[in-house]
Amino acid sequence: MDRLKEKIALIEANNPTWEDAGPDDRRRTYWRSYNTGKLSETARTRADLLRRLLPRLAIGPQCAVDDRLLHVKGTLHSYKIHLGSGNIMMSPGNTYLCIVPGPRSRDPLAGMPLPFEDDQTLTIILSKAMLLANDTKITDPTIIRQIRGS
Repeated sequence: MDRLKEKIALIEANNPTWEDAGPDDRRRTYWRSYNTGKLSETARTRADLLRRLLPRLAIGPQCAVDDRLLHVKGTLHSYKIHLGSGNIMMSPGNTYLCIVPGPRSRDPLAGMPLPFEDDQTLTIILSKAMLLANDTKITDPTIIRQIRGS
């Protein structure tokens, strides 16, 4: 049971607004390392694939990949999507932007022949990048509030 509680705590630690940081600020430390830390082998492969794929996409000129992040230039902000976690920080200010797939959200990449069908995180990262590259067209009020800072 303690192992299960620890796993739940680590999942919740992925949320930067989680109130209980745990003993010795452990969950906040975990959140920082998970969202800004070194990439796993899978995430490094994800970065390589993005470097090859992005130039072929309409949003390609608005994107750049570095060692840990996909940078997306929107009209309202620039965004950094961590290639391991898929979490987003807005620039300027490095403000966390929470965007999660809705329970019935349509996959914008559905029907496209993709070389990464088993990598759901890459699909989420690309979906977020496509959304944020066109940030003035976002209609979701929760996302708009976060982007506009209100």
